[in-house]
Amino acid sequence: MKPRMKTPIKKKDVLMRQRKRFCRFCADKQKVIDYKDAKLLEALIKERGKIVSSRFSGNCARHQRRVAEAIKQARFISLIPYTRV
Repeated sequence: MKPRMKTPIKKKDVLMRQRKRFCRFCADKQKVIDYKDAKLLEALIKERGKIVSSRFSGNCARHQRRVAEAIKQARFISLIPYTRV
């Protein structure tokens, strides 16, 4: 008897299993995007200081633009750092 070989997992099969991300700001109407809320903005920034894309954060286009603007304002007035070393 020959040993069974595993069939390779196709990329489309993996993509179909991922759950749909949702915009946390649309889901919770009480949340407000504010440049003074450093704790919320820190969650939307990668380790190196880059803004997390909407693909990964799940934000809709409108809220992603507002998040990016708030992060840039907070960086400008030194509430959050531009980069982390």
